[in-house]
Amino acid sequence: MQIQQAGTPINLTDDGIVSRVAGNLIGFYVNSTNAGTLVIHNATAATSAVTGTITPVIGFHALPLYLTGGCFAEIGGTALDVTLFFAAG
Repeated sequence: MQIQQAGTPINLTDDGIVSRVAGNLIGFYVNSTNAGTLVIHNATAATSAVTGTITPVIGFHALPLYLTGGCFAEIGGTALDVTLFFAAG
């Protein structure tokens, strides 16, 4: 089994593309939140969710996923400042 331990940090406070190419989402760090939500998509738009709606607390959350269609983060709720760690390839 291959384990990915490092990735490029991508900080988002609104919906956005994490990666346009396939790769590994390692996890995410919630910097601040006030009832914020997060949905991860296996695409470059909010079209194919691979998670349900996550309501995270502040801190690091491991979420090891291999995404073949790129990665898009859909951010909802009142406020969410999140850094996602993604390793392309």
